[in-house]
Amino acid sequence: MLSTRAHTAKFCSPKQAAQLSRALAPLLSASTSTLGKPVGIRLAFVPAVSQHCQRHNRSYGGARAFSTTSVTRMRDFFPAKETENIRETLPAWPHHGFTEAEMLAVVPAHRKPETWGDYFAWKFMRVCRWGMDFCTGMRGEQKVDKRNPTTATQSIKPLTESQWMIRFLFLESIAGVPGMVAGMLRHLHSLRRLKRDNGWIETLLEESYNERMHLLTFMKMCEPGLFMKLMILGAQGVYFNGLVLSYLISPKITHRFVGYLEEEAVHTYTMAIKQIDDGHLPKWSSSEFVVPDIAVKYWHMPEGKRTMRDLIMYIRADEACHRGVNHTLSNLDQKEDPNPFVSDYKGGRVPPRPALKGEGYEREEVL
Repeated sequence: MLSTRAHTAKFCSPKQAAQLSRALAPLLSASTSTLGKPVGIRLAFVPAVSQHCQRHNRSYGGARAFSTTSVTRMRDFFPAKETENIRETLPAWPHHGFTEAEMLAVVPAHRKPETWGDYFAWKFMRVCRWGMDFCTGMRGEQKVDKRNPTTATQSIKPLTESQWMIRFLFLESIAGVPGMVAGMLRHLHSLRRLKRDNGWIETLLEESYNERMHLLTFMKMCEPGLFMKLMILGAQGVYFNGLVLSYLISPKITHRFVGYLEEEAVHTYTMAIKQIDDGHLPKWSSSEFVVPDIAVKYWHMPEGKRTMRDLIMYIRADEACHRGVNHTLSNLDQKEDPNPFVSDYKGGRVPPRPALKGEGYEREEVL
C-alpha cells in the first residue's frame, strides 16, 4: 500500500504543509499490484507546490517487490544545477517536435521477419519480452493475444499505475543503451578507417539521449527501490556487452533487433493510453496531476496539453521514430549508405519521417 501521508521538512510553512496534504490525498490513494502483493516503488505524483517541501511514501517488500528499503524521504532527483554564473543547462539535442496529428496517427506495427537474421532477432526479442513481463509481475490476464503480441491492445485485466511505472522505468533504462553502443562503435570505426560516417553517429546518439530523457522524466515521478536498481544494473551490464558483441558481428541484425524492441515500446505505451482512455488509471486522469517540468521543457508541451496521457503520446511518438529508423537502417548497406533521415535530398524532396512507417523504409524508397 502506498502511504497518503505527507511529511514536510521543518522549513515548510503550515500553509505549504496544508497545500501539500490536500494535493497528495487524492493522488496517493491505496494501491497494490494485481498479484495481490504490494509493488515496492515509491510514487510521487505531486502537483506543483513549494520545492522546499520534501515528501516520501512507504514501500513494502514482497514477492518480486521492487524495494527492500525501509521508509525513506523522497528526494528531488537531479535538481537543476544553478551556479553563480549558470542559470540553466539546456538539452544538447533539442526535441524536433511532433504535431498532434502525427502523434495520434502512431499505431502498433510489426515487420514480419524475412531472413534468418530477422527471425533470430524477433525470437530473441520475444524471450526478452517474456523476461520483462515475469520480472514486473505481469499476470496472464493482463497480457494481450499471443498471436498478435505487438499489435493487439486488449487485455482482460488492466495494469495499475504502479505496474505501468515499473515497466516504463525498466524499459527506458535499457532502451537508451543500443543507440549509444552503435554510435560509439561507428565512431571508432570511422576513426580507424579515416572515413566519414555519413550521418549515422549523430542519429544514433540522439536516439540514446532521447531515451534517457524518457527515463529522467519518469524518475521525477517515482523512486525505484534497491532491488529494482540492482536489477537495472545487472540488465544493463548484460545488455551492453551483448550489444557490443552483436554489433561487431552483424550491425544489420542488431538494428533489426532494436527495431523489434521499439515495436514493443510503441505497443506498451499504446496499451497505457488505451487504459487511461478506458478509465482504468484514475490517478493519471486526475485534474490535479501535473507532468514534471523537465517534460514540459523538453517536448515544449503547450498549456492545456500537459496530462499523463499527453506525455505518453509524446514518448510513444519518439519510440515510433526509433522503430522506423532502426528498421530502415537495417535495410541499408552498413558501411557505405548515408543516413537518409539527416540527408539533403535532390529536387526539394524532404527527408523521410519514420514515425508513421512502422516497418521501416526499404533501401530503394530512401536512396
